[in-house]
Amino acid sequence: MAWIASRYAVRSVGRNLRRTALSVVGIAVGCVLALFMESLNRGRSELFARVGASSGIGHLRVVPAGWRARRDPRLRLADWQADVAAARSLSGVAVVTARARAQVLLAMGTHVVPVELAGVDPDVEPRTFRYVQHMQQGRYLKTGDAGGLVIGQTIAERLSAGVDDDVVATAVGPDGQIQSAMLRIVGIVTTGSEDADAGVCQVARPDLERLTGLPGAGEVTLVLDEFRHAEAIRGELASRVSRGDEVLTLAEVAPEIQGHFEQDAASARFVSAIILLIVLLGVASAQLAAVLERRREFAVLSALGMSGARMVRLVVQEALLLGVAGALVALAVGLPIIWRFAHVGLDFRRYMGTFAFQGVLLDPVIYGDFGPWIVSYVTLVAIGATLAASLYPAWYASRTDPAVALRVAQ
Repeated sequence: MAWIASRYAVRSVGRNLRRTALSVVGIAVGCVLALFMESLNRGRSELFARVGASSGIGHLRVVPAGWRARRDPRLRLADWQADVAAARSLSGVAVVTARARAQVLLAMGTHVVPVELAGVDPDVEPRTFRYVQHMQQGRYLKTGDAGGLVIGQTIAERLSAGVDDDVVATAVGPDGQIQSAMLRIVGIVTTGSEDADAGVCQVARPDLERLTGLPGAGEVTLVLDEFRHAEAIRGELASRVSRGDEVLTLAEVAPEIQGHFEQDAASARFVSAIILLIVLLGVASAQLAAVLERRREFAVLSALGMSGARMVRLVVQEALLLGVAGALVALAVGLPIIWRFAHVGLDFRRYMGTFAFQGVLLDPVIYGDFGPWIVSYVTLVAIGATLAASLYPAWYASRTDPAVALRVAQ
């Protein structure tokens, strides 16, 4: 009997082509909208991880134990060279760099600016800190470039300084003594954001060691090939770093940025939920209208002895066929759209310009995510929505009273 009901469901779907086509188109449009939002959400997650990592934070960071609570730039790693070697030995790690930091006063003439001065490896830093990849004025640091300084445009303006000007850097040494050094500006970075520019202040690491009297590095930053593997790589790296050092994720290093990203993602998920609800209500409305239109048909089936449970299965099978057809149409329409979205992206530069949050420069071009997940996602949404939306119409059909339905139809 099951195959008879299935054949009847197929004939019912094909009997009214206009109604079927409208239902399939409605399902497909809803699925494409839901697919676009899901691709956007996945793309935004990748975007936030990428801009956070490339803004100097990294996907993972090795820090001295206790740094997370104190955030003292004077802390140094137990054995930074061993930590760098351990990080570079792991698969899935794209770039590893070691840095040291210090709170410094930069002075030129009567102008004084407090900054966080970073001692970096000039050969590796541009691959982990995208702000210095393209210098607007001057050049970037070179290996062996003693006394060279790269600053952001905001700092340069506050100092009234330019390329080739000398500035005095003053810091407090480990014994509490004031230490000073003369640095020459070799390059100025202009990102378009005052906050981002104010966070760019770099010298070669040996220069920072001489200024502060603190040898070694205070952090080892890792940029990964795939940000979704951060937790797995963190666990493996934590067992290899020197005793007294620990591994933190981007969220732990910059919780305020992570909180902003999570809030943004929650808003996007709320919009996706609304779209899915609209899809569900639209399909349920179409299914209920079809059931009301076929009341006499269901009354005849009931009078011939079809049970309520079997009638429910019949309506659900028809919904399943509509869901499969809607998924196929959605894939045919949605795949080219999402592919273009993933390669061209949505460009918001005209509307938002350059935007920075907590010193992190956000990319105004958002790319969607395109991958094998699309097929399973569309299939799940289409079939799940149609099956869920068909439950009430199926129950309504099973409750049809043959005598009342046939008398009303006459």
